[in-house]
Parts: sequence; C-alpha cells; structure tokens
Amino acid sequence: MTRPRSELVCVADTPFYHCICRCVRRAFLCGDDRVTGQNFDHRKAWLVERLAELVKVFAIDI
Repeated sequence: MTRPRSELVCVADTPFYHCICRCVRRAFLCGDDRVTGQNFDHRKAWLVERLAELVKVFAIDI
C-alpha cells in the first residue's frame, strides 16, 4: 500500500534533497569534462526546464 509523501518526508528534519546524483555510463552532465575536454553547459537549460515541469507533476518546491 502506498503512503503519502507527508508520512515519508519530514521537512523539519530534511528540508533539502539532492535531485541528481549521477548519470548513465559515467556521462558528464554539465560543465567541462576534464577527461574528454568537452563542455556540456548546453544541458543546464534543459535540466532547469525539465525540473520546472516535474515540480508541477510531483508537487515539490525547487
């Protein structure tokens, strides 16, 4: 049986959560990848837009 988020998350104890911890196949997400020398800053705008959509779906604050 599912439980409401209010029972799973105590905002007083843990008000902040890390949304992104890693990528598939150790792919670099944003900024300069020191290994390949590539810059992935173009992905930041996509991430911000996507998180804005997820806020509406999951009723969270960012």
